[in-house]
Amino acid sequence: MVDDVRTVDGRAAAMLGYTRDELNSGAIDWRTSVKDDDIPAIEAALSAHLADNSRSFEAEYRMRHRAGHWIWVQSRGRVVERAADGKPMRMLGTRMDISARKLAEAEIAHLAFYDGLTNLPNRRLLLDRLHHAIAKAARGGNHGAVLFVDLDNFKSLNDTMGHDMGDRLLEMVAFRLSEVTRESDTVARLGGDEFVILLEDLGEDQQQAMGNAAAVAGKVLDSLSRCYTLDAHELRSTPSIGVVLFGAEHHTINDLLRQADMAMYEAKAAGRATFRFFDPHMQVALDASATLEADLRFALQRDELRLYYQPVVGHSGSITGVEALLRWQHPQRGLIPPGDFIPQAEKSGLIVELGQWVLEAACRQLVQWAGSADNAHLSMAVNVSARQFRQPTFVDQVLAVLERTGADPRLLKLELTESMLLTDMDDVIAKMTTLKAHGVGFALDDFGTGYSSLSYLKLLPIDQLKIDRSFVHDMLLTRHASSIVRAIITLAYSMDLAVVAEGVETRDQWEALEAFGCNAFQGFLFGRATPVAELALAVLPGGDTDCTPSSKQLAAMLDMSI
Repeated sequence: MVDDVRTVDGRAAAMLGYTRDELNSGAIDWRTSVKDDDIPAIEAALSAHLADNSRSFEAEYRMRHRAGHWIWVQSRGRVVERAADGKPMRMLGTRMDISARKLAEAEIAHLAFYDGLTNLPNRRLLLDRLHHAIAKAARGGNHGAVLFVDLDNFKSLNDTMGHDMGDRLLEMVAFRLSEVTRESDTVARLGGDEFVILLEDLGEDQQQAMGNAAAVAGKVLDSLSRCYTLDAHELRSTPSIGVVLFGAEHHTINDLLRQADMAMYEAKAAGRATFRFFDPHMQVALDASATLEADLRFALQRDELRLYYQPVVGHSGSITGVEALLRWQHPQRGLIPPGDFIPQAEKSGLIVELGQWVLEAACRQLVQWAGSADNAHLSMAVNVSARQFRQPTFVDQVLAVLERTGADPRLLKLELTESMLLTDMDDVIAKMTTLKAHGVGFALDDFGTGYSSLSYLKLLPIDQLKIDRSFVHDMLLTRHASSIVRAIITLAYSMDLAVVAEGVETRDQWEALEAFGCNAFQGFLFGRATPVAELALAVLPGGDTDCTPSSKQLAAMLDMSI
């Protein structure tokens, strides 16, 4: 210790590729073998031990091997002899090669902070860097930006070409993102097909920073929209990008990521393959949407949902059935029409629970009508959403409701839209066929506005086509709409299907439809959707009269009441 002389045994010498004599001869200074960056830590650990003999000396550092590479060494020791004045004279210790452990630790650290597929920073590392970037921008007033990148239709590619191909595409996307960003930028993968780019030092002026962020977003858009070649396949994939700036104002990490995500969805809503900056109005809309969703969940629990019924009138003017339409009696906002909450229910998945409630309530109403001779013949049409119909348990749920309520399945008609028929036709047909075998009927709603292929009409066990109201509205105004209405009626009868015209609002429309051969109608001319009590009083035949009014008499009465 006095002369700073170190002696090692043969094992410690072999660790560095030398013999014991070579290291102990003094020809090699131990300090020159230690990595310069590690010497301060060694000296600090040694000083701490010498100042307090109760603490052992321990240090981990790198030493150069004779072959030229670095190895990690762990040294432990203690002063075993001191002079009379307390000066350390001799120290004993051990030295161990911990390179394998250090390598494992580095790999573990890499896995903790980097994505295993793309080798990009993962969410954990992104959040750490975003935290520092926000603090830096707040101190210096220099703006930064967060770009949220989501690949359009990636799930379809993954499902059709396989996950291996999807993984390779993600690797290529990661490479292209790294190519169009600066070394100082952070490109991270959040998971799936979601990537985030953190840009710093975009300028003190907000407009300048916005221009710089837009330039990067444009480069990303161009790069990721170029063709990908994978196993001789040429693939096209485009991104939707949301951008949010941050600067001297107070920001939180969660706020920035949520706002960038909102802007990304605005880009998707704008047609995809584009980018959008976050606008505070998006937050207002999101808050309103979240409030609506929360209220809607309570609506199911608090019995705020109501069924209204719109009559379907036959050729003679008699009511043959009704369509059940959902309304929401909000405690503060009053009666809310479906167009104001059904889209949110679809988006959140609540549409499945709503659909189940509607089906149950409609079947209970059928049972009540079954006890009246005047109303027992009425059929009940219930709209089914695509999400509800695609539930694996949909058929079992319908049959369970019928059994639980005791409703006659022959009076229940489930209305599907053409868009539901575009995917997994075999599953659609199987479910319809099973329910059809139990007596449940099916109608194709809004016919003529969707796929409208004769090939699926031949395959589906449907009973009825419903002419979309847009054609009924225009048929007296344009020859094109009139021809479509005639064609749908002719097609339906040629396939032994019933046909209902929706949206009949005027006597002229009604008479024209009758002239075309249509014999079932629905619309304001015959009655708006009303609660069951009002429907029974104002529309349903019965009471003291034994006769059903003719179609013209019914129309006259309704015209006076509107």
